[in-house]
Amino acid sequence: MAFIDSLGSIEPEEWNRLQGTDSPFLRHEFLYGLEATGCTATATGWTPHHWIERNDQGQLMAALPCYRKHHSFGEYVFDWAWAEAWAHYGREYYPKLLSAVPFTPCEGPRLLLHPEADGTSAGFRGTEAILAETEAGSASSWHLLFPDAESRRCLDRDQWLRRLSCEFHWYNPGFADFEAFLATLKSRKRKQIRRERRLVADQGIEFRHYSGHNGIPENALEAFHVFYQATYLKRGQRPYLNRDFFQYLADRMPEQLTLVMAVHQGHYVAAALFLHDEQRLYGRYWGCLEEYDQLHFETCFYQGIDLCIERGLSRFDAGAQGEHKLKRGFQPELFESFHWVGDEQLRPAVADFCRREAQAIRAYTEKAAHELPFVSSSTPPGAGSSN
Repeated sequence: MAFIDSLGSIEPEEWNRLQGTDSPFLRHEFLYGLEATGCTATATGWTPHHWIERNDQGQLMAALPCYRKHHSFGEYVFDWAWAEAWAHYGREYYPKLLSAVPFTPCEGPRLLLHPEADGTSAGFRGTEAILAETEAGSASSWHLLFPDAESRRCLDRDQWLRRLSCEFHWYNPGFADFEAFLATLKSRKRKQIRRERRLVADQGIEFRHYSGHNGIPENALEAFHVFYQATYLKRGQRPYLNRDFFQYLADRMPEQLTLVMAVHQGHYVAAALFLHDEQRLYGRYWGCLEEYDQLHFETCFYQGIDLCIERGLSRFDAGAQGEHKLKRGFQPELFESFHWVGDEQLRPAVADFCRREAQAIRAYTEKAAHELPFVSSSTPPGAGSSN
């Protein structure tokens, strides 16, 4: 077993044979694409430090993506207060180690396994290797964000501190069309959504979908990137991803991308880029330059629901946060992240923080569940938290 500083040393076919890489965010094309285009690099505060294990024949048997982080941007399970506490006591919080998909708050595999590998054993060795780095003083802590149930089983240790977060997901039990979904909602909510969609159409806005089946035109990808940048710049932030990265994805994994472009009077005015696997749709990136009434909801949510129904996908993860998703049929879900803090003086305070935060998030999630817009006689598809 060893640590590598780039997935460029592993062939895509070898990496993508590991179980878990059916997720678009764990594919070699996605993770190495971030490295190759400079999005995850020491210069951006994301130094790749991936753990891998090969057998005696040199075959890749297990991997755990990891990064040496020099800040807490792009994680969506934020720990700025922890960094301040470390500084208050004269300690260095950065660098820390992070096992997550950069800039992507999606639950999914973290420990990737060859079909013949034993997950429990590989998980133990991977955990021991990364913890040895923190104990040697090269990092203050290790953070495992949004692992799925199998990765939690293989990597779970008593010493982990656990944090909860809430996201909103939409479920498709097999709707025939968008109207069938609306039929599960209370009358007032049905009318509201129909009105929102009608307002977009009345402004003369149409939508074009580009995917791997027919390719993504270069001018559409270019317009999307401009819109994506604008979303961050409006908030005074620098965008995490560059044009080269989106081109890298379009060239190497077009079959898992769908670009939705909003068109007004023959010109692109907004866009959203979706990724998907065999079961889920992921809405990750959106942007526009001018504001149009209800255009964000239509482009990011309703067009995504249409895609799920059309393709028979069972679940739609439209991104982090957003109570506005609740009244549109997206259900609150609890997700768990693990944190290893070795500092014996600061660990009790962090543990208390996690405990109190979890109580608040559970209460918030329960309250949100009571505000779902489904009719009382309908059982919300997929109801209940994931943990």
